[in-house]
Amino acid sequence: MAQQAARQAVRTDAGSRRAPRDTGAPRDTGSGPPVPATATAAARPPRAAATLAVTSAATTVALMNYTTPLLTLPTLSADFGTPLSARAWLLNGAPLGLAVVLLIAGSLADDYGRRRVFLLGTVALGVTTALGGLTGDTLLFTLARVGQGAASAAIIASSLGLLVHAFPTGLGRIRATGIWGAFVSAGIALGPLLSGGLSGFGWRPTYGVLAVAALVAAGFAARVLTESRAPRRAGPDLPGALVLGLALTALLSALTLGRDGWLRTPVLLLLLAALVLTGAFTVIERRAAAPIIDLGLLRRPLFLAASTGGLFTGLAVIGLMSYLPALIQQTLRVSVLGAAWLFLLWSGTAFLVALQARRLAGRVAARHQLALGFGLHAVGALGMLGALDAGSWVRLTPGLFVAGVGSGLLNAALPRLSVESVPAERAAMGSGANNTARYIGSSAGVALIIAVATSVADPAHGADLAILASAGFTVLGATAVLALRERRPQR
Repeated sequence: MAQQAARQAVRTDAGSRRAPRDTGAPRDTGSGPPVPATATAAARPPRAAATLAVTSAATTVALMNYTTPLLTLPTLSADFGTPLSARAWLLNGAPLGLAVVLLIAGSLADDYGRRRVFLLGTVALGVTTALGGLTGDTLLFTLARVGQGAASAAIIASSLGLLVHAFPTGLGRIRATGIWGAFVSAGIALGPLLSGGLSGFGWRPTYGVLAVAALVAAGFAARVLTESRAPRRAGPDLPGALVLGLALTALLSALTLGRDGWLRTPVLLLLLAALVLTGAFTVIERRAAAPIIDLGLLRRPLFLAASTGGLFTGLAVIGLMSYLPALIQQTLRVSVLGAAWLFLLWSGTAFLVALQARRLAGRVAARHQLALGFGLHAVGALGMLGALDAGSWVRLTPGLFVAGVGSGLLNAALPRLSVESVPAERAAMGSGANNTARYIGSSAGVALIIAVATSVADPAHGADLAILASAGFTVLGATAVLALRERRPQR
């Protein structure tokens, strides 16, 4: 099935790779036929290895930025005077920006140029990261994190589109997306290690280092990347993006406030607003000439599997691992750097496994790889039960290792399935939809895990409740992914 999808992607991508560069040709509204390649000058061929290196490096920096606050959450909360009920916002700013912008970034990348959007994202990430390091209160830091998430969305959404253009063959493309997925894990691993290593100087220098790294990546990208876009162009769906952003903000606000009482009037009103706005978003997308997300993709089981996999990865895996370092510091009394090394056992294992998981292409369907990754995370999480209560970091290590293997399989399978599940000329949209689901899940997961972990007075007992919730979500994710299979045509 994966090979058939890859071959179909290659055939479909032929038109995408011949898409014209921006040379002032009349704009296509999307309602007519594609612009002929002969109408404009031919684009220079992409440098495949350089494209993979630059997109992987920039994605690593984006994910390092994403995970940097995980270990410094206690310090940030103390410096800003952030109350316990608002701590989730310190972690949720970036995933909110990611979730809101990913879909429109994917469409913009496909329509206006993947290189252009990628460069804009790397520069914006450098600027917003520097601003984050200069803030002095919870609100400004959260707003800077939203900006960092939006910039990261531009990088992530355009990266897979650039890779699809640079790697036209099915097997080469699968291996490239597998390597790119491994560097997602690398960023998750290196962010906390960097912040832990610089913890003696405070939390601000980490943001300066990451800002410089993003700008350096932008410089290299400007030199080596080749522009590509989908053969049809249309204007961005700004009303859809606005309504989607409001819906997600209402949902995350309800989840964050819910820890103080789920039946309170503000929480119920926010949940109702999120539901109404989601319905409005669906109506807008059905009528839009160039929707953020083609709702016809929802009839594809593989697309639903990719989106469901991303949602439950965020909800169960990222949600737990985002708050676990703070729980480790609180219960085991280890330093920030000590917690970083424990975290590295999970994230570093995920990186190594994702790097090797590309060898499974052609042997194991991406959907089955997702289910296996979820299962291993559940086993690893359950293996950590009681470790914090016993005050033993040694008891944590087997569970962290097994959960890391599961995360590596997930990080390799998700980009692969997101590419296989959509036409090649909409690779950035597929990537954007998949990652939007992942970061919607992670935003909700962080809020829920913090609510569960802080629902009892004993932090160690709260950690066990959070671990059980995470394991339960992964079982649901595995079941849903396995159920979403392609239907064979009846004879």
